[in-house]
Amino acid sequence: MPVRGNVTARASAFLALTLLTTGCADGRNTAGSAPPAGPPASATPHGYVEGAQEKAEQQSRLLLNDPRTGDTRVLDLITGERHEVSRTPGTTALTTDGRFGHLHGADGTRVLDTGAWTVDHGDHAHYYRAAIRDLGRLPGTSGGPEGAGTHVRGDAAVTAVTHADGRAGIHRRADLEAGDLGTPRLLPGTHAGAVVPYAEHLLTLTADAEGAPRAAVYDREGERVPVPDVRCEEPRGDAVTRRGAVFGCADGALLIRADDGTFTAEKIPYGTRVPEGERAADFRHRAGGDTLTAPAGERAVWVLDITERTWTRVETGPAVAANTAGEGSPLLVLRPDGALHGYDIATGERVARTKPLLQDVPGTGPDATAPRPVLEVDRSRAYLNDPAGRRVYEIDYNDGLRVARTFDLDMEPALMVETGR
Repeated sequence: MPVRGNVTARASAFLALTLLTTGCADGRNTAGSAPPAGPPASATPHGYVEGAQEKAEQQSRLLLNDPRTGDTRVLDLITGERHEVSRTPGTTALTTDGRFGHLHGADGTRVLDTGAWTVDHGDHAHYYRAAIRDLGRLPGTSGGPEGAGTHVRGDAAVTAVTHADGRAGIHRRADLEAGDLGTPRLLPGTHAGAVVPYAEHLLTLTADAEGAPRAAVYDREGERVPVPDVRCEEPRGDAVTRRGAVFGCADGALLIRADDGTFTAEKIPYGTRVPEGERAADFRHRAGGDTLTAPAGERAVWVLDITERTWTRVETGPAVAANTAGEGSPLLVLRPDGALHGYDIATGERVARTKPLLQDVPGTGPDATAPRPVLEVDRSRAYLNDPAGRRVYEIDYNDGLRVARTFDLDMEPALMVETGR
């Protein structure tokens, strides 16, 4: 399928996998310049990826889709360019691992390489941009919205695809980077919810003899690794943070993390009884952040601080979408009035409010079945999609929710994720 856009050529699978999984070599390519073609291994600059450009800043992009028409775009937030890609009608959910976009639908999950990603080494990071490519549909995927059908989660080395029946296949990330979906390796057992790559292992929930999901950790070869025996009843939702992977449970959250090579599992309970309709299930947060948000029913938002192991319920009133960057930044909430509201997480007080940005808010009123707008948050800005207005807003959340830029589009961006992170 055709892809149009002014971007560079494809990345090499072998070099990408080597760099992403084994760390950095000596030397550095000049930030912002295109790497030389095919240098000898002994002269490979630090951070070099064949066919990609290394840049001095994060190469953020937005992947946008209109399920009704199938129109799909990649919006480059650095250059402002809009790249048209092959249409994908009937998309029921849109997810990402930071580089690859996953368009879920009744006929399977399509994978799109958005050509922007970050390699984080802890004390420094590398930022890359490359060609936008359509990889086709993942083999064996089908079924409705993400969460009811196929889950796709990835890291720098593997992509885990968990099917509705609990089977999970593991794809080599290097194959995807080379433009090939490859043949997945089957992970043993059946799994509740998503299999999540983390700390060079695969984290999941597997049923015990009584059918209750429990914490489970596998190495990349599919062998079980010891982890404390902790239950997670009625699991829904997951997220990866710097401090571990989180799974939503009926009584709170389960945090699985690596500590000096040993995996731990602990519950972060709500501390009070929470009705089923008010449990946290759809986690959103800044990539790399340790503060998660999730709807708490129709009139509040949960904030989960992984560092402090605490839940905070912020009484926001009706909330259509929510997110936060954490680290002292406000909780951002889109209300049905179309305005964006900012709340102090510690006090619950509203500290900022925009004028109505969306005149028609999908997912509310008579249009309740339409995909709701989303808030994507990075280190300095937030992004809000306005399907009816055919635009995306860029918000400076640390400057009184100031609208920094408005991107006008030639399609309705009903679904949106940010990549390049």
